[in-house]
Amino acid sequence: MICVSIGRTRHTQTIAEHKHLAEQGIQLVELRLDYIGRAVDLGRLLKDRPCPVVATARRREDGGRWSRSEEERQMLLRSAIAAGVEYVDIEADVAADIPRYGNTKRIISFHDFEQTPDNLEELHAAMAAEDADIVKIATMANSFEDNLRMFDLMQKASVPTIGLCMGEIGMVSRILACRMGAPFSYATFSSDRTLAPGQLNWRQMKELYRSDQLTPQTELYGVVADPVAHSHSPLIHNKAFVAENRDCCYLPLRVPAEELEAFVNAAPALGISGVSVTIPHKERALDLCNQAESAATGIGAINTMIFDDDTRLGYNTDYRAAMDCISAVIPLGDDADKPYKDLDVLVLGAGGVSRAIAWGLKNRGARVTIASRTQARSEALAKELGLKSVAWEERHAQPAKLLVNGTPVGMHPNVDDSPFDFEVDAVDDSMVVFDTVYNPEQTLLIKHARRHGCRTITGVDMFVRQACYQYKLFTGAEPPVGQMRQAIKEATSPVRINR
Repeated sequence: MICVSIGRTRHTQTIAEHKHLAEQGIQLVELRLDYIGRAVDLGRLLKDRPCPVVATARRREDGGRWSRSEEERQMLLRSAIAAGVEYVDIEADVAADIPRYGNTKRIISFHDFEQTPDNLEELHAAMAAEDADIVKIATMANSFEDNLRMFDLMQKASVPTIGLCMGEIGMVSRILACRMGAPFSYATFSSDRTLAPGQLNWRQMKELYRSDQLTPQTELYGVVADPVAHSHSPLIHNKAFVAENRDCCYLPLRVPAEELEAFVNAAPALGISGVSVTIPHKERALDLCNQAESAATGIGAINTMIFDDDTRLGYNTDYRAAMDCISAVIPLGDDADKPYKDLDVLVLGAGGVSRAIAWGLKNRGARVTIASRTQARSEALAKELGLKSVAWEERHAQPAKLLVNGTPVGMHPNVDDSPFDFEVDAVDDSMVVFDTVYNPEQTLLIKHARRHGCRTITGVDMFVRQACYQYKLFTGAEPPVGQMRQAIKEATSPVRINR
């Protein structure tokens, strides 16, 4: 079950949102009474309520907005209990001062916005002893391991327990809370009004991740990145799972670089069957594989890892997708071994996607030149793959029939940036321009290229193709290409309606 927190300053707004959520199928809401800007009228808020409520008045030290006296706050919580609210949320340190009454269930809570304490089990035991129906612990995740400790706590608890890790690293704990044994998890009404760090809105929780429907049988996948909140991979894969009626969920997994090995070791125990791998993990992840396809080994990086019992299988679908995109625009030559023989290519960037594309084109006979904003990286990549590198400032002087942008330049929100200046004397209309940035699809680079008459390949095309390859690796089935392409186009459209 998903509990949606409502934090509005006016009674009218609170009541309206409560009604709207109930109409959308939400079964429980948290009324954040500390947000109400004037004297709280419980009778007005609770009369004819359309679904059950958790009454909460959070102190400032616990992340709330309560500004009046502690005596008034506790009196308000007692009044909510007397009015018959379904749940009341009481902090552990004042639980003894607010006794049980009637049928109201007691949520005994603890919040730490700095860390996840080492003594979780001890803390939990003390809270459970405060006549708790539910124990709720919300702490800041500073490492992915904090999520693992919270999951372990929930699964072992004898009292129903909600364990949430805050922040971007902890988003996965909110999605998987119910699967791990929590009676419900929390969401916010709107992404514009999050009430705790890393909180997802109710539509994401209910419709995108289907967090209230996840069971131990649900197959889990995800994208491993740092940061991860910007990624559209959860959108495209979860839309595909829904379209094919699969009991699967694709998670946003923020894993710091120094924790990648620990995550890979823990993933199968969490029920994770496979992951997409992106910045900054693509090269390091290859070293953690027991087996990898020959292309991934040649490239020196993976973007997909499959867990098969004790085996970790590595793949690079970036490479496959990019070659498909290019061959759709630049026909293969007659030489079967070197179909792009003598094709001059300039690749901008020296990261994982640039590495994959450069390797693929070189193996097809192209003359590839690397230019990166960090010259040492471009020189290292060129030496490793047997290519040519030039200084970033010299990129416009390089002859190229195919220009590939593998940098994040031009990515949202920096949409007014471009990694290449289209001067009339620098390019001609025979050049093909391939931008791997997919958000937005129509980057400044793509717009300038089309203005100069160049043929173009967008990042959306590559993103969908690589995701389709991953979907097949994950499930063994053909992907719903149309739904996946539509999902990413809607998400990256410059004009869209936010529901």
